[in-house]
Parts: sequence; C-alpha cells; structure tokens
Amino acid sequence: MGPPLKAKFLSFYMRNIIPFLFVLHLISCGPSKKTDQEILAERISRIENGLQPNLQIEGDSVPQFNIEDRMRELGIPGVSIAVLHNGKIEWAKGYGTADSVENRLVTTETLFLAGSISKPVAATRAHQLAEQGVISLDSNVNLYLSSWKLPENEFTQTEKVTTRRMLNHTAGLTVWGFPGYDKGDTIPSVSEVLDGKGNTDSVRVYKKPGESWMYSGGGYTIMQLMITDLEGKTFPEIMKANVLDPLGMKNSTFENPLPSKYHSLAATGYRSNGKEVEGKWPIYPEMAAAGLWTTPSELILWAKEIQQIQQNQKDGLLKTGTVNEMLIPGMNDHGLGPVSNEHTFGHGGADEGFRANMVAWKNHPVAVVIMVNSDNGSIMQEILLSIAREYKLPGVEPSIRKVINKTVEERTPLVGIYKFPELGEATISIKDNGLEISAEWLEESFFLLPQNDSTYFNKKNGDNFTFVYEGEKVKKMKVFRFEGEKIK
Repeated sequence: MGPPLKAKFLSFYMRNIIPFLFVLHLISCGPSKKTDQEILAERISRIENGLQPNLQIEGDSVPQFNIEDRMRELGIPGVSIAVLHNGKIEWAKGYGTADSVENRLVTTETLFLAGSISKPVAATRAHQLAEQGVISLDSNVNLYLSSWKLPENEFTQTEKVTTRRMLNHTAGLTVWGFPGYDKGDTIPSVSEVLDGKGNTDSVRVYKKPGESWMYSGGGYTIMQLMITDLEGKTFPEIMKANVLDPLGMKNSTFENPLPSKYHSLAATGYRSNGKEVEGKWPIYPEMAAAGLWTTPSELILWAKEIQQIQQNQKDGLLKTGTVNEMLIPGMNDHGLGPVSNEHTFGHGGADEGFRANMVAWKNHPVAVVIMVNSDNGSIMQEILLSIAREYKLPGVEPSIRKVINKTVEERTPLVGIYKFPELGEATISIKDNGLEISAEWLEESFFLLPQNDSTYFNKKNGDNFTFVYEGEKVKKMKVFRFEGEKIK
C-alpha cells in the first residue's frame, strides 16, 4: 500500500470506524434493561413493604409495614403466599416459622389446614356427581343417604334439604362450625358428629329450608356423608382421585387424622397468645367442612381451574354451565360452594391454630392464596390489600371508620356488666375518648371507639359492639351473633 493510499485509509478509519466504535462503547456502558426476574423481585418487595392496616380511622395517617416486622408485631409465626397471574403461579413464598420447637421454617411446600376453604373444594365433587346424573342438586338429600338419615320435622313438610341448599347455606341447618379434636381424643364417625355425639350439637333442620341464609358447616358434613354413601369409598380417597390429583394437588389431602408421612411438612398451629395447639394441630372428621391440608401453591390450582373455566367459557374439571351457576352470588354473597360477589370469588378459612384466605378475580387473570399458622389471621387482609394495590385489582379496600365525639356523660349509661349465656360476663368501662371491654373469655381487654350513638368498634380489628336501648336505658349489648343482657 503506497503512501497516498495508506493516508486515505487512515483518514477514512479516523472519520468513520473510530466514532462507530465509540458509540458502541457508550451503548455497552449504558444502563442495561431489567430482566423479568428483577422486575418481579421489585414487585414482591413493594408488596412486602407496603402492608397497611385494614382498619383505618378517617383523618389519621396510614402507616406502612414490612411483612416480617408485622408478623413479629402481631405474634404470627408463619405465613405462606401464592399469586397466580396470567394462568401461572407468578410467585410463591414462605415467611417465618412452621414449628418453633423444631426450628423449622415455612417454605412453599409447608402444609397448612385450609379451614372452610375445604368447602368449595369439596363442593367440586358434588357438582361432578350432578353432572354425571348421580344426584340432582334439587332433590331431597335423604334420597342419597343410606348409612344415616336427616330427621324430618315440621320444617321439612313442604320444603326439603337439598344439595343446592347445603352448598349455599340456605338449608335451614344447625351447627355453623366445628372446633376439631385434639390428639388422643376419641374421634367420632361422621354420623355420630351429625347426631351430636362429638363436641358439637346435632345437625338438624331448625327453620324452613330455602327461606333464609345461615352458615352451616353441618350441611357440608351431611354432603360429605352423602358422597361417601353414594361412592362406597372414604372421603379422602374420593377427593384425591376426582379433584386433587386431576388439579395437580399432589401433596394435598383431606385425611384426618393427618398421616405420619405428612408430619414433616405440616405447620404447627398456634394460638393468638403464641401457645402451640394441643397435639400441634386439630383433627377434623368433618373433612368437607374444615379438613383440607394443602399449600397456597396447590390450593391456588383449584382457583386457577375455576377461573379459567369462567373466563374462557370452556369446559374443564367442571362444565362451563356448572361453574357459571356455582359463581352466581346468592344470599349473603354465597354461591354453590365459593363466596362470590361482583369482582371476586373464593373463601376464607379458620381452623384451630390456622387461618387462610383464597381470592380469585372474575375479570382479571389474578388469584391469591394466603395461609398462616395462627389464630390471628389479621395480617392476611393487610397482605391482600398490598397485592391488590400492586396489581391494580378492584373489590379489595380497607375498612375506613369515622369516629364521633361522645362525652363522658353520654358514655356513662353504657358502663356496666353484661351477661352472655354462651360466653359469660363482660365489663364495660370508660377509657380515654371511648370504652374498654374486659372479660375472662377475651384474651385481652379491648379499646372501643364510638362510631354512632349505639355502636362502638374495636380499634384493633373493627369488630362492632352494639348497645340496645329501651328508652334512655341500655338493656343489652350485641357482639357478632351473641347477645348479653346488662345485669349491673
């Protein structure tokens, strides 16, 4: 290459190649695009650090909590979460302790009792039997019971207890829930439970079927017996073969007592005061009502299946028509198994030492399952609020209360002792700008704030305490379904 040609090449190189290489260098040194995993990690971090109290007082500032700090503050040993997004489990994570004595941490494989979330899962089998023509949802349940019969009485002369009515709690049946049994207790058979030979009253018709709503775990226990009478197998076997395994819930089981092969995976249940549940966890022969052992990552597969059938209108484990009917909101927002409202379907759960919640959105491809091994499940709603805010989901809002001013003179008529037949006595006294309630049946005293002239609420959880007047005198106090008469 002669001198003139060489000079031309060097000139071209300096004018074109070097600036090009410099631009490439700048690009390589610039900020790189975040990976999907980094974006997801940031999302999870915002959720974990964005917990807010469900009960918020109008005008007060709203604090934010980190999930693990909040668990310690509330005395909750362990939490497990799974989030479904666009048909896949986007993330699942365990926090805290599954068993403090064994120093065993919660993982995504840790099993929890699902409580009443057992009901919609168990209802799936009843719907399958209806699809197969084995039962009719609207026929007298006694047509399908053989080992035991529901006694007829004056309330069943014109209307009958049916599977449909048991599923949506309009059958007029007693026994809303079950406390479970401790290790070493004599475990009654299902028919013995229904006849009141266990630790609950007998399950009977106490009002006209179909006329009104009353939650009844007793109804689901009758449904459990109906299914086993029809199929001639144990309830856990039936559910495993027809519901759990087809959904991929391989480590989930309705077996009670829990077999030893699951013990190393099972979370220990804890009371709100931190004490371990007797025998580590309760035993539920009322399996359809309260006995499902599962993980959030497996339980969410049930929500995924129902959600996809509903959103895509394509048959799956159940037929589209069945799911559409299942999710029609009935009395008190109960469908034929799940709780169902405008935006969501799902169910909550409360067993001794365990709490759980499952929520799936009808018009968004998102579902959430949260499970804790404590009687204190208040953190679940705080987590759900944070998740709903992150994913921009409707239908999940905090409870915002307005406090009114009541003078000491206005509060004084409420002071006294109230006697509850089922619970015992409770004492109301003046405290600060509200009231205080204390009782042997309460683990601690609660501070109550005035919402209106007759209703005060627990500042910690929003529970209402309503005072009933006769003229100017207070005669009674109502708490949930309990009513106490003022005796002093």
